[in-house]
Amino acid sequence: MDEFKLHIIEKIVDEAGAEGIDESCVEIPPDPKMGDYAFPCFMLSKKLKKAPPMIAEWLKAKIKPDEVIEQVENAGPYLNFFVRRDVLAEKTLREVAEKKEKYGSCDLGKGGKVVIDFSSPNIAKPFGIGHLRSTVIGNSIYRLHNFTGYTSVGVNHIGDWGTQFGKLIVAFNSWGTEKELEKEPIAHLFNIYVKFHEEAKIRPELEDEARAWFRKLEEGNREALRLWDLFKNLSLSEFKRYYKELDIHFDSWHGESFYNDKMRAVVEKLKKKNLLTLSEGAQVVEVGEDMPPALVVKSDGATMYMTRDLAAALYRLHEYKPAKLLYVVGGPQKLHFRQLFKILEMMGERKCDMMHVDFGHYLGMKTREGNIIFLEEVLDKAVELAKKIIKEKNPSLADKEDVAKAVGIGAIIFGDLVNDRVRDMEFSWDKMLSFEGETGPYVQYAHARICSIIRRHGKKPDSKADCSALKEDIEKELVKKVYAFRQVVADAAESYKPHLLAHYLVELGQTFNTFYTQCPVLKAESRKLAGARLLLCDAVRQVLANGMWLLGIKAPEEM
Repeated sequence: MDEFKLHIIEKIVDEAGAEGIDESCVEIPPDPKMGDYAFPCFMLSKKLKKAPPMIAEWLKAKIKPDEVIEQVENAGPYLNFFVRRDVLAEKTLREVAEKKEKYGSCDLGKGGKVVIDFSSPNIAKPFGIGHLRSTVIGNSIYRLHNFTGYTSVGVNHIGDWGTQFGKLIVAFNSWGTEKELEKEPIAHLFNIYVKFHEEAKIRPELEDEARAWFRKLEEGNREALRLWDLFKNLSLSEFKRYYKELDIHFDSWHGESFYNDKMRAVVEKLKKKNLLTLSEGAQVVEVGEDMPPALVVKSDGATMYMTRDLAAALYRLHEYKPAKLLYVVGGPQKLHFRQLFKILEMMGERKCDMMHVDFGHYLGMKTREGNIIFLEEVLDKAVELAKKIIKEKNPSLADKEDVAKAVGIGAIIFGDLVNDRVRDMEFSWDKMLSFEGETGPYVQYAHARICSIIRRHGKKPDSKADCSALKEDIEKELVKKVYAFRQVVADAAESYKPHLLAHYLVELGQTFNTFYTQCPVLKAESRKLAGARLLLCDAVRQVLANGMWLLGIKAPEEM
């Protein structure tokens, strides 16, 4: 809620007698010289039977400056408002000082639960750079929703079932060793899985063996279950190591196998609702809406991804009773989720907002090791580069290892999240490892720089500092940027687009750097001015820290 917008709306409604004006009707002008807020008068034209420029001129004469509004100007059809800088500064900086790490949070979700399905790698497959998008986008959406009043439930729907396990068992029995498996589980399983496919081109009977082993697994064969359990636990151990590095948490690790005993009930419910239709021996749901039928049961009686996802959705709806059910899954699955949501609606089970939070993929990935770029390789390179830069620029830095990890991993996460999630991204080692320009390290450095200023001052910023001392235009611009954080957070959460927050943090860092160049802090003209500027610096530091946390990035105090 923007108190200044509400004050402006109240003024307009009182003078014009208009109804239906809300916060969305008041805009932020592109140039601060045009005002802090602008009201386009087009929407009053029909009621007042006047041209918008005439309405703007009329309202300008009617609305007088007060304790909040310093000046009102009309420009064509727009009515522009200038907020008193001391009121803006005092309200904003006091609030940041009071709320600290909670500044920018709100009660938008009113305690409702939001279940977020994200990351969801496949067991025995490498955790590649391609998995990064769902993982970091989902994590940021998880944090944004907690911050805006929801209770987030993070679900890692691990791919731990399917015919690939029959192939893996055959491959392991043929070429695998438990010693190699213990040493490098993911790499070993991946190598023998690739070898299986190479050999199957020459010996097609291997595919039959794999299907037979998967049937044994489904029937509960002891050896098949032992190997499946071994592959799964070793893979999960590796995945959890990556999640720890990325500082990502899940509330549920229920993978596909968890729903094995729940799919029959789904099929029975679809039958009771008369939603299943026979098609060439298979059972499908005719979903309509220009979509092809959704295959639920194959002609041989086997269930499908759709069956499993219906079981998972029903479990989550009944277990968590969420206000939202989100799936952070790549764009190619759009049709699948349209069908899923439609079937749940036809079953009478669409009891909350459901959203496929789709994203684009990395393009042009190439590496000497093949067409998969391991996430571990990218993280290691980023951390090593950060260590090298620290050694060159700040060799006496304490906690070099921790800072290098925070900066390197932060660069990778920010490099992903700064892009609109719906767009494909060209993979580039140079871009991925860049610490220059609009990057995570740029934002982290702005935070560390402010921490240094506060340390050199020697005292904590005083939340009661006299904000009326802030008279420069750049100071007002910086305060306005800090104030805007709340709306940016709400917009990023509601649109499921963390890049809005990432871009805001870059802009905040740039505005701060301009302020710092123009306005001395430690050598200000007076003690009063120094205190006000130090409080402003601390507010920017807090907002940078809060914003980076929402993106899943650490905020080092020294770099």
